[in-house]
Amino acid sequence: MLFTSGLIQIDKTAQVPVYLQICNGIIGLIRQGTLKPGTALPGSRVLAALLKIHRKTVVAAYDELYAQSWVDVYARKGIFVAKNLPDVSPRAIGTTPNKNAYPNKTFFEVPQKVPYPELFATDNPRTLVFDDGFPDIRIAPVELMLREYRRFANYHFTQKYLTYGPEQGSVNLRTQLARFLGETRGLQVNADDILITKGSQMAIYLCAQILLGKNDVVIAADPGYPGANETFEHTGAKMQLVPVDEHGISLDAVEAICRQKKVKLVYVIPHHHRPTTVTLSAERRMRLLELARKYKFAIIEDDYDYDFHYASSPILPLASADYDGCVIYVGSFCKTIAPGIRIGFMVAPANLIIQTTRLRKMIDRQGEHLLEEAIANLLKNGDIGRHLKKANKLYRERRDLLCTLLREQLGQYLSFKIPDGGFAVWVKYADGFSPQEVSEKAAVMGLTLNDGRDYFYDNNPAHQYVRLGFASLNNKEIREAVDILGAVFKKLS
Repeated sequence: MLFTSGLIQIDKTAQVPVYLQICNGIIGLIRQGTLKPGTALPGSRVLAALLKIHRKTVVAAYDELYAQSWVDVYARKGIFVAKNLPDVSPRAIGTTPNKNAYPNKTFFEVPQKVPYPELFATDNPRTLVFDDGFPDIRIAPVELMLREYRRFANYHFTQKYLTYGPEQGSVNLRTQLARFLGETRGLQVNADDILITKGSQMAIYLCAQILLGKNDVVIAADPGYPGANETFEHTGAKMQLVPVDEHGISLDAVEAICRQKKVKLVYVIPHHHRPTTVTLSAERRMRLLELARKYKFAIIEDDYDYDFHYASSPILPLASADYDGCVIYVGSFCKTIAPGIRIGFMVAPANLIIQTTRLRKMIDRQGEHLLEEAIANLLKNGDIGRHLKKANKLYRERRDLLCTLLREQLGQYLSFKIPDGGFAVWVKYADGFSPQEVSEKAAVMGLTLNDGRDYFYDNNPAHQYVRLGFASLNNKEIREAVDILGAVFKKLS
């Protein structure tokens, strides 16, 4: 056959070396039946001239083809397509030429088993962001963590942290965490009652997979945390949603459902409920524990930002008053330190810890042992406690500044209640202002904020609420963000 340069596509900007692009291109032509067994291939100089590349690149490609048994080499005769090919089934040439690109779709069917969560998209770094409520990574105790890593580097026993370790998590971390939870939350637990996870989301997933099955009933708040709802629904469970008021989720609504259906699990965020920021009252906490005992359902208590409370001392968790094994307590250092530090935990009775640990082993084997040891030492040394005091003071000042500016400059456009803690303010826009329109206009002016669609289960765009995160912005950025938001409202008025 007449060999032309157009038969092989070369992209010198691709990550795949050029010699492998040539090799794979020729293999493709052989498998398509374009190059038959016994066909002579161009000499290295000829093919190099056709492709406008160095001869040594073609030589490397031919060497690779020979090593894979796609060609035969005969002295003083040349290079020929092998008569005994590794793959002799010719394929029809597709409508799109092979450009040596990795396929964007599998040849086999992939079932859509996980239809819910939106994947991460990076914000424009040139814009201000009113996020959903995240800590300021600029004040994360990175130097303290690096100090611990450097210390480990000098220890003669560091090697043991670089091999396989306990699936349940570092014994040192679980021991220090048990002490920390006892001092700050009143939980009387020990290391065996704790499973270390990669964030609280993994803990919720593990519990859901172990406890729930098809058509099991799960109660959660609406508005609520979609990451939990999606995880529960993925098991085949059915969501039953209850309203939230200024005292937390409605326990009357919870009990009404329990009277009609067998409830398997209740999911609750007792402190600074996401997204409304309200705190579940002490009276409702006690009643929820009573209902759990009466109707025999599990409670997942997601206390992801317990440590950030500004108005007064926080109410102790449900788990601190649970003497019957009804509560699964989950938390995280992702808000304490930084979202990228994926250390979470789950506290539960031993039989559930054993099951979730076994499941976690199937997924991930174990966590990062060195990171867990570093966090353990920060807890032991009191560094975490000191960081929390500093962060609480700073975030309280930022909360107060944002609320003052919102009230003084934007009071006619929105309403809110000052949150007792957490990282965000739950805001309701005045009638006539669509969260979607506000978000779109703000993005054009350099401010990113939520469009309000993912707080409520029905995703109804008619809801007028958004969360404005204050913790991750400094005072200057908060003022700039409020100025932009004010300009947006004026444009839409």
